[in-house]
Amino acid sequence: MSSADSIDPAPTVAEPPPSRTFWAFLRQPFGAGFLLTLGGLAAIAAGSAISSLSTILVYIAFALFISLGLDPAVRWIQERGLARAWSIVIVCVAFLGALAGVLLLIIPTVVRQISQFVGDIPSLFADLQSSDLYLWVEDAFGDQVGTILQDAQTFLADPANIAAIGGGVLQVGTTIATAVTGVVIVIVLSLYFLATLPAMKTSLTRLAPARNRPTIADLTEKITSSVGTYLGGMIVLAFVNAVFAFVMHLILGLPFPQLMAVTAFCITLIPLVGSVLFWAIASTLALFTSPVSALIFAIAYLVYMQLEAYLLTPRVMNRAISVPGSLVVIGALVGGTLLGLLGALIAIPVTASILLVLKELLIPRQDAKV
Repeated sequence: MSSADSIDPAPTVAEPPPSRTFWAFLRQPFGAGFLLTLGGLAAIAAGSAISSLSTILVYIAFALFISLGLDPAVRWIQERGLARAWSIVIVCVAFLGALAGVLLLIIPTVVRQISQFVGDIPSLFADLQSSDLYLWVEDAFGDQVGTILQDAQTFLADPANIAAIGGGVLQVGTTIATAVTGVVIVIVLSLYFLATLPAMKTSLTRLAPARNRPTIADLTEKITSSVGTYLGGMIVLAFVNAVFAFVMHLILGLPFPQLMAVTAFCITLIPLVGSVLFWAIASTLALFTSPVSALIFAIAYLVYMQLEAYLLTPRVMNRAISVPGSLVVIGALVGGTLLGLLGALIAIPVTASILLVLKELLIPRQDAKV
């Protein structure tokens, strides 16, 4: 046997198991406390940064969903043989033109009707006090109803109180300026996102391993298509709601038809509960004019909501991903609580996207396990 063979190999030192390393770390109070404190401070700093950037994140989310809503129209024009750049130009010009036309048509009327509403407050309260409904309520609850109504009229008739509700004239002006700036930022970001949407999808796909890229690309396409279809469908349904509310106000002779049409469009963009909220608001305001007209409007709008739920919505949303009703309610509640109007608006497409990921990725993997 050679001398080389007689030399024993160097003994290998076994690494301590993870549990021993962890307990050794805990036996050093100063180091453990220092590292844990650094981790906590980093988490607090990250949360503070996200909170400070919340407005910017909301702008980005709005712009992204607007671009996804306009993308089906862009692709429809592309399928007719036009380049994507020109398709984007046509869709954006049409969108901005329609938006500007609606604003120029509605804003002067809405401002005039709001001023008229403030000026008509005394007569509206007088009509309400002479109605049979008010007389019944006064007989049931006593003179305190009249006192409450008089206090409400005095409060609403004073412009200073209205300004105080908005935080003063300076605060109202600042809010308007911020809103205009936000709209401009959202429009610009929407144009950038719409122009770079295919590249964004490609970049997202390349983050996955090469073997999974075809599946991820197909899943991303389904999600973006469903979100775009859903948002476009919501705008169509909100527009139909606004037209119906406008026509009903004209037929019944209710005041402020343009203002109520704009209110209907904005509120009914909220999924699930938007139509119910507008029905309650519009029916209550109609009581100030005529209880009979309010009853007719309430019944007519209830009938319309049924037609919308069983006829219009399935036709408009036939290409979107179906979501169970219980998840629609949960998603709308969670989204509205976390992000307000934006959360309520995007709750259903986000829920549908999560369901699609589970259906396309998680469930097949689970089915493949024996």
